[in-house]
Amino acid sequence: MCRIELLPVLLPVKDTLFRLYTAYVQALHNEKKNHYLLSVFPVYNLNKLLMKRREFIKKTAIAVPVISLFPADLSAINRKISPGRMEKRSLGKTGEMLSMIGFGGIVVMNATPEDASAVVKLAIDSGINYFDVAPSYGDAEIKLGPALETYRKDVFLACKTTKRTKAEARAELEQSLLNLRTDHFDLYQFHAVTTIEEVNTIFGEGGAIETFQEARKEGKIRFIGFSAHSVEAAMALMDRFDFDTILFPVNFATWHAGNFGPQVLARAQEKKMGILALKAMAKGPWPQGDDRTRYPKCWYEPLSSPEDARMGLRFTLSHPVTAAVTPGEEELFRLAVSLADRIQPLEKSEIETIKQKALMTEPLFRYNG
Repeated sequence: MCRIELLPVLLPVKDTLFRLYTAYVQALHNEKKNHYLLSVFPVYNLNKLLMKRREFIKKTAIAVPVISLFPADLSAINRKISPGRMEKRSLGKTGEMLSMIGFGGIVVMNATPEDASAVVKLAIDSGINYFDVAPSYGDAEIKLGPALETYRKDVFLACKTTKRTKAEARAELEQSLLNLRTDHFDLYQFHAVTTIEEVNTIFGEGGAIETFQEARKEGKIRFIGFSAHSVEAAMALMDRFDFDTILFPVNFATWHAGNFGPQVLARAQEKKMGILALKAMAKGPWPQGDDRTRYPKCWYEPLSSPEDARMGLRFTLSHPVTAAVTPGEEELFRLAVSLADRIQPLEKSEIETIKQKALMTEPLFRYNG
């Protein structure tokens, strides 16, 4: 017998009842196919389903301490799996297919030009076509630009800005284009948005969104996205604009122990956005007094053993996530690449084991809404 827990996913009210029924049918279908069960929240009462959308989201988030949309259905993701090549997945509505492992530009920060070229070549040879970088990663743009120049036409290059006003964002965009030796970015993102105040600045008069929209008309950026480190900011951003992508932590411990991520992914899926993941290979905060010298670019304790790293990547990529961006340490990037052909969606028998492991872990992020 298939056990289904129904909960109103964060959807427009007019679609909620229909979507709940669809979720139920899909879950039954998945069980028959020996796939994953679809988990949704308990329905408290019909009145809550009829709330105004904003009130509904707010009250649901408060009423349910832990949101569980896992394991999720990968049917919304087109997957291209070729023998000996890294899996590629569709990116929302963009029409792009990206490697499921992304190259975080911080990997080449402080590298010699020769070392930067070598690790970029390794990425290309391994089937990676998704590269992400930002001005805040030290000299990473300056190192990545020359190393990637030969391959530019064949890769999907994403960049970010922490600037929230139109003028500042424009200046940083133009400098990043010069540093990376390109005339356009495939994806340009608001970087690390955390507070509602930042969201309001971005969309206020003279806000950075004006630069993004102008640059897209100019052909300097193709798609618009954001990265966020808070549930509140991510939800607010998605309410304010039709973004193409989201870059957000999707991690086994933050998901199960921190209630951080499920509500954001549900909203992004509703909007048919491309979902890119951070922190797949994060364990949690560094324990007090631990030696961090081995991984100086990691502000968190990484999953560094092959077994643990594979578990983290499999958890993240068992969701409707297009790609997981690896940590900034070259050693960890190489580890992820070496594991790529062993990253399959989780089996049902593994799900509870990972959940229990997560519940014994201090999560990097928490959501207490």
